[in-house]
Amino acid sequence: GISHVLTLVLQELSLLCKRDVNGGMLYDLLRSRWLQALLKIYECLQHYLGKRPVPVMLQARALTREVVELLREAPQSGEVKELRRLLRAPHLKAALLSAHDTVAQKDFEPTLPPLPDNIPENEEAMRIVCLVKNNQPLGATIKRHEITGDITVARVIHGGLADRSGLLYAGDKLVEVNGVPVEGLEPEQVINIL
Repeated sequence: GISHVLTLVLQELSLLCKRDVNGGMLYDLLRSRWLQALLKIYECLQHYLGKRPVPVMLQARALTREVVELLREAPQSGEVKELRRLLRAPHLKAALLSAHDTVAQKDFEPTLPPLPDNIPENEEAMRIVCLVKNNQPLGATIKRHEITGDITVARVIHGGLADRSGLLYAGDKLVEVNGVPVEGLEPEQVINIL
């Protein structure tokens, strides 16, 4: 793990850098309790990220419908009637199971149709991108072009919301954000809108 690697680095630094002021500062930094605690937290997060729960099935609603149909032909005891009533309840079908399938299939992020293939090469294409952030960072940085003054996407961070959506790319020019034109705005102002 990373804490084991840090221990080895500390041992090396203690041998090589005891008399060097800068090395001593680095040694003290790596030995500090707050950094050790931070690295331990990082290790724990990495461990539990690999153990994320996965859905047992993707189509719970379809399975529920099959069960209801099978129960219709079963001997109608009190338990069977109660189970059928529970499985056919609107809050279970339309709310719980629908939400389960949406999350299990990961189709909760909005998607837009691809751009048409017949756009002329000499004509600038414009995309309307819809990203739902839900209090998570966008995962992209912006900058102002030195010559044109355009606000463009400088970098798309791997694994972030923008990267996962596949809708933003480095070099894209921002024209409007949330209905607000960005022409003439400073990058800091655009960040506040984002």
